[in-house]
Amino acid sequence: MDFTPTEEQSAAADLAARILGDHSTHERLAAAGTGSDAGLWKELCAAGLVGAVADTGLLGLVMLLEEQGRVTAQVPFAASCVYGLLAVTAHGSPEQRERLLPGIADGTVVVTGAISDAPALSASAPLPGSSSPSSSTASSPSSSPSSPSASSPSSSRSVSGTLTGVLPAVPWLREATHVLVADDRRRLWLVRTAEAAASEPVELTAPWSAGRLTLDGTPGEALGAAGAYEDLLATARTAFAGLQAGVCAGSLARAVEHTNTREQFGQPLAARQGVQLRAADAYMDTEAIRVTAYEAAWRRDEGLPYATHALTAAWWASEAGRRVVHTGQHLHGGAGADLGHPVHRHFLWGRQLDAYLGCGGELLQELGELIANGKVET
Repeated sequence: MDFTPTEEQSAAADLAARILGDHSTHERLAAAGTGSDAGLWKELCAAGLVGAVADTGLLGLVMLLEEQGRVTAQVPFAASCVYGLLAVTAHGSPEQRERLLPGIADGTVVVTGAISDAPALSASAPLPGSSSPSSSTASSPSSSPSSPSASSPSSSRSVSGTLTGVLPAVPWLREATHVLVADDRRRLWLVRTAEAAASEPVELTAPWSAGRLTLDGTPGEALGAAGAYEDLLATARTAFAGLQAGVCAGSLARAVEHTNTREQFGQPLAARQGVQLRAADAYMDTEAIRVTAYEAAWRRDEGLPYATHALTAAWWASEAGRRVVHTGQHLHGGAGADLGHPVHRHFLWGRQLDAYLGCGGELLQELGELIANGKVET
């Protein structure tokens, strides 16, 4: 395996770091409240960073999300790339790709997702005149269920159906034009937010512009075939692990700056062994999140099975991510408990990502079951 970024991936990450760093100041983030930064989102799309993910792959996206996490930029970057661009590219029909991808790339179409291990939606049979899910996409027998080629589009016609259920908290719903959801049979459906029965704002731990989505016979179009849900879940877990790596790196950077400038009894706090040990542990945890996310992303881009690697990255993001953001806050002393302090924003993001798409215990159980059943990928 070779995680060395390509020239294109490095250039995209450098550009993202400059744009995100210039716009995600403490004052601007505070002014955004729990909403998103529409101006920043427009600039990221205009710079071609969302569309670039189609070429740089999941590893390129993980690198971009690291930069977002460092500054906790309030834009639906991860959601629209994972549930929109990558999902439609991997599992959409030719017609869906032609219709949706240009809008996703330029930011006029924003896609978020509501998938979990226990989908709460029920879907009706396809509407009259539409094709069945099995005929709209075809699975390649030589493909792993957890690789993006596991469900390759073979028809230009989308499957239509209706969905019913309530999704209590959907990140970035307030900004989304579409939501990718999973029904109780783990089939993926793309729903227009304007056609939902109801959509109301809710607050999460992190300021992710979330909302409660109610579907009541809401029309949706199917995306992908058997295996698409599992691939999307693994992709999301990998991408959000990359985001967590950036959140942790940003929290640790703030802690290092604080402990090097704050003095106690005539010495910087960083001179104390206890501070050094906690910072060193946080650094190692952050690197573990980053390298496991890189490995899972690289395997997907290479067309290799990566579901268990995505679980590993997500476990590190949950368990180690929680430790790091707590350390970042603790090393700031009393200032870390200030809700208005910049490091507290990293704490909120880290705790949100800690349980997003499965907490550590759930992920470890899922991984253990795969190992016990001899389904570990090599």
